[in-house]
Amino acid sequence: MEKLLSIVVPCYNSQDYIDRCVESLLPENDRVEILLIDDGSTDRTAEIIDKYERTYPKQVKAVHQENGGHGQAVNTGMYLAKGKYVKVVDSDDWLDLNSYQKVLNFLESLEESNEEIDMLICNYIYDKVELGHKKVIKYRWLPKNKSFTWNKVYLLYGEYFLMHAVIYRTSLVTKEAKLKLPKHKFYVDNLYVFEPLPYVKKMYYLDVDLYHYFIGREDQSVNEKVMLKRIDQQLYVNKRMIKFYAENIDVNSDVGKYMKRYLEIITTISSILLIRGNTKEYLDLKDDLWNYLKEYDDVYRILRRRLLGIGVNLPGKFGRKLATDVYKVAQRLYGFN
Repeated sequence: MEKLLSIVVPCYNSQDYIDRCVESLLPENDRVEILLIDDGSTDRTAEIIDKYERTYPKQVKAVHQENGGHGQAVNTGMYLAKGKYVKVVDSDDWLDLNSYQKVLNFLESLEESNEEIDMLICNYIYDKVELGHKKVIKYRWLPKNKSFTWNKVYLLYGEYFLMHAVIYRTSLVTKEAKLKLPKHKFYVDNLYVFEPLPYVKKMYYLDVDLYHYFIGREDQSVNEKVMLKRIDQQLYVNKRMIKFYAENIDVNSDVGKYMKRYLEIITTISSILLIRGNTKEYLDLKDDLWNYLKEYDDVYRILRRRLLGIGVNLPGKFGRKLATDVYKVAQRLYGFN
């Protein structure tokens, strides 16, 4: 029987939490394929995922590769995927069992009615387990119980289609978008949910709290101190997004309007991190980012004149402090980092 859903799990030194992740992905459904991609781990990760493949041979495939980073592990998984739809789940995250079953039931119903969609959107949860804090990100203004196109997409600040929220039609990312994420880079999940979007025509929002996005490890890539240490990689991704948008997207199209807002928030995050770094080196990197934007004049003018663009470019120490204070409020409100 054809696989309905492929779940790609990039794994690197995940021995302490991979069990929680994989156990959440094992429904009694042979149409689910779980691809565990060991990205050159040096701990017991390889041994653990091999055990899962032996125990669930119809569902689980363990793949071992030389270390290529998160993006290369995602590349490997999505191009091996045999399911009609594909989802990426990081090895320290997990899925809610009841919501997961609703997603599978929905995908089965599409098959039964001979329909398909390009992207399924579900809610995700910022889950700070040790602090007992959860923040559910919902999409309150999206149409419910019907498919829709970009002209019906309206999202508030803080509501974006992160990797945690989306399930793509597999052939859209591999054959139409021909997505290839860069090796040895962090933050490539932003490329994963950005570059395929022009190929997405038909969407559906299933209002279930599916994805638990774990926040709290000190070595986690979204930890603010870690992000500053890897700011070169954040800026690499940010600039690739700018270039892709400027060279491929009609800013006045419906999908272009959404992508503009996503590009805006990523550029704002990069800028705020550099402001909070509070050294001449970091502030020079922020200026460099906005100078890079100037190479694409139309996009620069759009982002620079918007509220967030004005905010991160306020002059002087007072302007930087104000931008930082606003960021802290948003951090508390949404529970990220």
